[in-house]
Amino acid sequence: MLSPNENHAALSERLKACDVRPTPQRKVVLKVILEKRDHPTADEIFARVKSSMPTISLATVYNCLETLVACGLIRQVHLERAPTRYCPNLHAHAHFHDDTTGQVHDIDLPTDTMKQLHGLLPTGFDANSVELTFRGRAAHNPHGTN
Repeated sequence: MLSPNENHAALSERLKACDVRPTPQRKVVLKVILEKRDHPTADEIFARVKSSMPTISLATVYNCLETLVACGLIRQVHLERAPTRYCPNLHAHAHFHDDTTGQVHDIDLPTDTMKQLHGLLPTGFDANSVELTFRGRAAHNPHGTN
């Protein structure tokens, strides 16, 4: 998994390892995603990147995201009727979408979960990815604290 503290040289190496030119735009988009692991949308990433790179366009951010997804450095998170979000956690995990706040949280899965899920597939089929999302809200605590 990528670290939020990786410096520009390390980010460049990660991109080069994928045969992707480490442009300043790609590096800053990746850095923004790593700094705050809150599953941002492209618009949120664009707003964050603008502060350090005012000339970047939304189209460039989308192109950077497409490249980072294609080379496996981030993944897309699709939530029903919502904009795509981006996640740097490449380990097998699920997501919890809080319907009240809109926040998305990673849920670590036990190591054998993926094997168990693949066991549910029809005979002769194999999945190359699994997207598992829980939806709900923070549980109410009758004592007034969460």
